[in-house]
Amino acid sequence: MTLSHASTRFLRPLATAALPTLLPVTAFAADFDGGSLSPWWGLPFAGILLSIALMPLLAPSFWHHHYGKVSAAWALAFLLPFAALHGAGLAGAQLLHALLAEYIPFILLLTALFVVAGGIHIRGNLRGTPGLNTGILAIGALLASLMGTTGASMLLIRPLIRANDNRRHQVHVIVFFIFIVSNVGGSLTPLGDPPLFLGFLKGVQFFWTARNILPETLFIVGVLLALFHVLDRWYYGKEDALPFDPTPDTRGIRFEGAANFWLLGGIVFLVLLSGIWKSPVGFDLHGTELGLPGLVRDAGLIAITLLSLRITAPQVHADNQFGWAPMAEVAKLFAGIFLTIIPVIAMLKAGVHGPFGAVVSAVTRPDGQPDPAMYFWATGVLSSFLDNAPTYLVFFNTAGGDAQVLMTTHAPTLVAISAGAVFMGANTYIGNAPNLMVKAIAESRGVRMPSFFGYMMWSGAILVPLFILSTFIFFR
Repeated sequence: MTLSHASTRFLRPLATAALPTLLPVTAFAADFDGGSLSPWWGLPFAGILLSIALMPLLAPSFWHHHYGKVSAAWALAFLLPFAALHGAGLAGAQLLHALLAEYIPFILLLTALFVVAGGIHIRGNLRGTPGLNTGILAIGALLASLMGTTGASMLLIRPLIRANDNRRHQVHVIVFFIFIVSNVGGSLTPLGDPPLFLGFLKGVQFFWTARNILPETLFIVGVLLALFHVLDRWYYGKEDALPFDPTPDTRGIRFEGAANFWLLGGIVFLVLLSGIWKSPVGFDLHGTELGLPGLVRDAGLIAITLLSLRITAPQVHADNQFGWAPMAEVAKLFAGIFLTIIPVIAMLKAGVHGPFGAVVSAVTRPDGQPDPAMYFWATGVLSSFLDNAPTYLVFFNTAGGDAQVLMTTHAPTLVAISAGAVFMGANTYIGNAPNLMVKAIAESRGVRMPSFFGYMMWSGAILVPLFILSTFIFFR
């Protein structure tokens, strides 16, 4: 199968799913009261999380060939009983809202960044020394807030793996890459991570995050870079005579497929435009509002994806070992996550009177004022396992939902919510979409990445103590 045929097969379902947005339909309310739900509705979501965590260990061959079917089965385990008890109309409205307002824009953005970054090849045999590896992670942390954690991850993960392809110890390099580039580095602008972009759409100023979260970000990134450099030097020293380097030596470092940098700029422009442009034109589909700016953004992302595939030389894709498997894995697993998370988010939105009222109550002090430390941990822990974008919105609304008040009177609370959502997405593979993509790419290159729980041992040993220390420094 050629790359063009593969890309067409992958993009066709997305285009087909987007067609209903152009058709007039009868409106149904896409929102419902989660306070009336039983916590048992969270079982399909717990099931898909446990499947992602355990099945690669217990049944690796079955999981590798059928993870898409498993994801679909858990989605149906929610949708079919929900339709039977609450009606097909409400279930259909929830399905359409999850697909059209959340999943499809999410996947289109990830696909565009994946394809465009995959069309840039850094030519040259970088040597994976501790100094070079630390430098790449530092550059990635900076780029993550400029081009998104997904864009920065997809741009740098391949050259980083290639630089270390003759080293016996590589896992720690990829793990710290996920910590720094795929998560913490994206905390300074709304372009960096989806939760911050949602805050931007809610009225948070574009540069507010950079002004208010910079100390926390510099602290976390600085400590992680220092820890990584020490650990990498230790592993490097243990390797003595390095094995043969499979990557041939070349003169200098140069970029191939550099036209894709302009397309990256186009992605940034479209995302920024969709947040700034206010238009009264929109469509209502079963209670889901689809505004013209979002539709223009999504159409532009599809165009950029196709243009990148068109103008990128096949040799660049071959040199990058570009393939659709990592993107397909993310698309299939997150389809199940976005659907099974529907009742969980609804129950959280029900506030103190909902099934998860204890979680919401925990973030408020006895005097009724918000507790930044508890907001940091509540947002962060849930963002480690739920999608961090809707989790951000839940606690943004719990804190009052007024961007002007949150940027001023309750600025420490908004900082805590933003930092918790972005930083703690690094705690698990499913905390942020680039985590799973980086894992898939590394495994396709022969790196034996930790299991779901194995990765959590890394994050538990390194990130959790760092977050506890940050709490005493920044969120008291």
